[in-house]
Amino acid sequence: MSWLRRESRATATLERPKDGKRILFPFDAHGLSSTALDAALRLARSQGGTLVPVFLARVPLHLPLDAALPRQSQLAVPMQDAVEQRATKANVPVDSRIERGRSYRHALRQTIEHERFDMIVLAAAAGEGPGFGASDVAWLLANAPGEIVVLRPAPDTDLTHTIRES
Repeated sequence: MSWLRRESRATATLERPKDGKRILFPFDAHGLSSTALDAALRLARSQGGTLVPVFLARVPLHLPLDAALPRQSQLAVPMQDAVEQRATKANVPVDSRIERGRSYRHALRQTIEHERFDMIVLAAAAGEGPGFGASDVAWLLANAPGEIVVLRPAPDTDLTHTIRES
């Protein structure tokens, strides 16, 4: 598996839409909001699109940008598997990615520059729950092209705890 690009197993089992929308769903090691994921899946299904979940991997400054990140890999793979399982149940094709950056915003900037997408669905942090902070959401709204949907789910919708317990 490549840390820069990871082809989804779910993509192979579902037919890819020819001209459907690509819905970017970024998340990081801090958590995965089940409410935001469900919203992204509903949008993808209703528009005949593909969900593009992107795990944003933060690479510390003392390491090269392409360094192996085993601890983040241990988090990313189960989280992406959970996304792919939900997408398969919802009959939505998936094209998973992992993007590296010096910060989550840098990784998000890299994603926006390299990926083709029509819409971004993003979870805003609610209290200590999963999601992106206000400054990252504001940055995204100011810098990203296309449609952007920002959800601030209730704090108890963190899918990450369920993943880590299984």
